[in-house]
Amino acid sequence: MTGLDDRIAMAESDANTKRLDEWFERLERMPVPEGFRVEIVEGTVVMAPQRDTRWEIIADIVEQLRTKYPRKRVKSDVRVDYPGHLNGFASDVTVVAEEAARNAKGLWRHQDVEFVVEVISRGTAANDYGLKKAAYAQAEVPVYLIADPYQRRCHVYTNPKGDDYATETKVGFGDPVDLTATAVGLTLTTEEFPVD
Repeated sequence: MTGLDDRIAMAESDANTKRLDEWFERLERMPVPEGFRVEIVEGTVVMAPQRDTRWEIIADIVEQLRTKYPRKRVKSDVRVDYPGHLNGFASDVTVVAEEAARNAKGLWRHQDVEFVVEVISRGTAANDYGLKKAAYAQAEVPVYLIADPYQRRCHVYTNPKGDDYATETKVGFGDPVDLTATAVGLTLTTEEFPVD
């Protein structure tokens, strides 16, 4: 990449960040229905309902992560901007690095994200398995877990390479998700995950 290419890429990134900030400011002033989460995926505003099944899985995972991580490192529905065209995600669960600090705008940096969890809902499945997975891989998030209550299994993605992950492991609900050899460093139980 030449110096000119670097400057063009940086200008595009700055423009995307500014546009995301403007969109989120507008969204914060809009009457978003209670129980909905809003994020921007590839320039499209996505609102997803927070259904009971999703919440139970999210809460279960957060409780298990809290046995290892302090509260300040475990986030839920908190905006993080990811690589790609206008990606401001509010992931179901995010774990940031111990030394992570917010940027000047008060946002967590994608470079500090060590683990992301998305729990599937019918309306967001295509994004979670597609565009968001690609953005997490581009951001080099070491571990991405999808909990899918419709398939009754978890998909664990590791070893990010470009816009995909080199390794996928599938684990049925009820079986342990062994993440001890990853950046997460623990095993998640799934026996209490509800299904749809």
